Amino acid sequence: MPDLLALCERLDQSAMGAAVRESLWLFPTIETVHLLGMAALVGTVAVLDLRLLGWAMRRERVSALAGRLLPWAWAGFAVQVVTGVLLFSSEAVKVYSNPAFRLKMLLIFLAGMHALIFHWIVYRDVANWDEGALLPMKAKVSGFVSILLWTGIIAAGRFIGFV
Repeated sequence: MPDLLALCERLDQSAMGAAVRESLWLFPTIETVHLLGMAALVGTVAVLDLRLLGWAMRRERVSALAGRLLPWAWAGFAVQVVTGVLLFSSEAVKVYSNPAFRLKMLLIFLAGMHALIFHWIVYRDVANWDEGALLPMKAKVSGFVSILLWTGIIAAGRFIGFV
């Protein structure tokens, strides 16, 4: 396994990291775009999760709703990754040991694993329950776990600057 602290030091000392750190406007601009990406990602995922829980949009077929929302979620995720790397590069060594940052990364990993499990196991049976207002328990649990994970990711992200 590579030495992560050494990688953080190189990133911190890179031209990219220095540019973001030293610019008056670059960090806040990237952070604003990061927040917009978060709104796109978490907003679309939350709508789908609320549908899975049966708390919203009960007349919408889950597959149709997912088909409309998931491209926006992926776009938001791409924005999050790019802007997150740029923000991280500006203070990689400092953030590396931050417990809130580590928690956020762990929760993002778990959210990714949850999404894979959802698509490989839960969602493959969508044709059997797509039309119903009452969805199977595995769909509801999946929606609930997703909401918990994304709430934790947002909270941990906010705490990065205060820990």
